[in-house]
Amino acid sequence: MNPQLLRRILVSILSLTLVTACESIQAEELNVPKAQMTNGDSYGKPSAQAKEQITLGDSYGKLTDQGQSRTYYLYTPKSYNPDQPMPLVLVFHGDEGSGRSIADVTRFNDLAEKNGFIVVYPDAINHTWSFKAKPNKKVDDVLFVNALINHLEQVRNIDPQRIYATGFSKGAILTQALACKLPDKITAFASVAGALSARLIQKCQPQSPVSMLMINGTNDKDVHYDGDDDLKQKGALVSVPQTVNFWETHNQCKSATPTQVLAQATSSDGLKVKTAMFSGCMGGAEVVQLSVVDGGHFWPGGTTQDPQLKQVNNQLGFNASQAIWDFFQHHGSSSEVSRPLPPSS
Repeated sequence: MNPQLLRRILVSILSLTLVTACESIQAEELNVPKAQMTNGDSYGKPSAQAKEQITLGDSYGKLTDQGQSRTYYLYTPKSYNPDQPMPLVLVFHGDEGSGRSIADVTRFNDLAEKNGFIVVYPDAINHTWSFKAKPNKKVDDVLFVNALINHLEQVRNIDPQRIYATGFSKGAILTQALACKLPDKITAFASVAGALSARLIQKCQPQSPVSMLMINGTNDKDVHYDGDDDLKQKGALVSVPQTVNFWETHNQCKSATPTQVLAQATSSDGLKVKTAMFSGCMGGAEVVQLSVVDGGHFWPGGTTQDPQLKQVNNQLGFNASQAIWDFFQHHGSSSEVSRPLPPSS
């Protein structure tokens, strides 16, 4: 267990207080009307002219990938300096959401401004992510994310060692897929209310260690903590513990911190948060699991118009976005040496 990472996680969550359990908590991702799309970006490392055109704060962009016009919402902090590389965080919305809606829920823009990183919120086609190109869809969103990163590296000065990905619900499932397929391009991953798909876990063989943070409610009615009953059905997910175990095993982690209860209600219907950590992994990778016991399908600490969810977040005192950024900061430093996994015996 890495003491520095443990301190960061504990700082994020030891302020938990007691709350009443809520089985039906849902994150709200309202489709916010977009400002007019602009595409003033050009390829090639930012030239002097391009540097002058960079818009700080909110902006919108688009690119063409796999024959489709794709859009994204981008936030560039005021501290951005075109001559200095900056971390990039990709945030993926859930079904029926959008880049702007998940930005409003997670408030990563505030963290970006405070901590100095760029954050991008891509838009899925028809508000849902596709994980494999099919004749009727013609889109593979893993390939799109790869193209988007390449695109952003041409229009912003991105630190290639500090590119991170997180997502909610279907966006978290996409994040898991990216961990399988793009671990050499993305440094660390955080999955909120998601797990590995049963189809993908059979084929997931990344050649590099994967640092993964997972945040899940044990009473999630949409992404079942114990996995789907029929793993052969389309879109079926394995359990959260199986997903955590997969990454721990893949990373060949040597050290496991016993599960700890960080807060517990005195009544029988209160939420509590448990954490489990796996370290001593290849390449400095780490796997962290945060379970909101009796929690539902939501982004803890996120913005919401639901009075019940507001109360839960206020009493819970846990901000998933802050915990994710704390985790990301621990990975991608110049002192961290990433190396391929040795062949399995």
